[in-house]
Amino acid sequence: MKKIVLAYSGGLDTSVAVAWLQERHDVEVVTLTVDVGGGSLRPGAASRAISAGATRAYVADARGEFVEGFVWPALQAGAIYQGAYPLATALARPLIAQLLVDVAHREGADAVAHGCTGKGNDQVRFDVAVKALDRRLEVVAPMRVGMGMTRDQEIEYAHARGIEIPVTHASPYSVDVNLWGRSVETGVLEDPWQTPPPDAYAWTVAPSEAPEAAEVTIGFEAGIPVSIDGTPLDPVTLVEQLNALAGSHGVGRIDHVEDRLVGIKSREVYEAPAAVVLHGAHRALEGLTQSKDQLRFGTVVAGEVAQATYDGLWFTRLQRDLRDFVRTAQRNVTGEVRMRLDHGTAAIAGRRSPNSLYDRALATYDEGDAFDHASAVGFISIFGLPLRTEAARSSFAGTEPVLDTLPVEVVDATVEPVAVGT
Repeated sequence: MKKIVLAYSGGLDTSVAVAWLQERHDVEVVTLTVDVGGGSLRPGAASRAISAGATRAYVADARGEFVEGFVWPALQAGAIYQGAYPLATALARPLIAQLLVDVAHREGADAVAHGCTGKGNDQVRFDVAVKALDRRLEVVAPMRVGMGMTRDQEIEYAHARGIEIPVTHASPYSVDVNLWGRSVETGVLEDPWQTPPPDAYAWTVAPSEAPEAAEVTIGFEAGIPVSIDGTPLDPVTLVEQLNALAGSHGVGRIDHVEDRLVGIKSREVYEAPAAVVLHGAHRALEGLTQSKDQLRFGTVVAGEVAQATYDGLWFTRLQRDLRDFVRTAQRNVTGEVRMRLDHGTAAIAGRRSPNSLYDRALATYDEGDAFDHASAVGFISIFGLPLRTEAARSSFAGTEPVLDTLPVEVVDATVEPVAVGT
């Protein structure tokens, strides 16, 4: 190796990694810091990287690309890992990996590096994504092999080499953050029985302390959010505003024991106010605008996209094809959904669409009912034909009487009521 591009957060670990890579591998180090929103960009990251020994420091504002190129496709697919996690961190990793490869190509580097440990999911996501984009690049992970210092040792190492390090209080948690969500783990959270302490949360108020309920209307075009309360917004602003609004009502707290890619269960606490609101609104609009079979098959695709995203397989041919399918399937998911934010919940208050498949004349039981009730007889006969055929030939067609096992009161018109049964 002659030159390495390091994914650089600006924190203690990656600042030390700059110098460690130079000393251990005798290479030139270029850093890449990616702003994916939500406070992920630390002030002074570039100057800190240079002070640590980097020959060049890139800082990329990727917030718009993150939302449009990664978050929106996942939202359109309805991708939520194990029914709980909106995939915030998992969606950012393929973007950062792609930018690492781009910088490596621009710099003529022969390797990239990241600060992931050997126990989490992110190491797999980075390694696999980089190799999918350029299999010739070597991937180095100092925290996984070799560097292995305690926090105090890293601070001493940095001071001895004159490396600027951020002056922060040691957090009891490991936190990753971007526009789509905040992931919190370790510390007391490692006990699934323990209630997450108040200091684990930063974006949401406690539901019990939330203000009076409020309603917000989300506008969608082809499955993509485009407006709040009728005001068109760019993707970054829309997510930021929803994070603030929903978080102020206690919406977006997720406490989940999930199955990590490396084979262990992990207790994770997430804050994702905008993601919770938008996924709920999107599902409601799909229910209004898509057929029963589209919705049924959509759940299969959602599961595939969620699992692959979590596993770091964003760049596979299958996933590219599935995202193409989703874009086509979402063409009619246009309209507005009104959400009620109420002490930690985000409930559907109403939905409407120019592409609605809901026909009130068919659905109503009141005057104006256009449904042909008589046609139900023939439908039921054909629909039930396989079951009647099976019942006629099966020894399991009959069941033991249930009535005799229940307390039953029988009222006869000519005699006093009597109690029958056990």
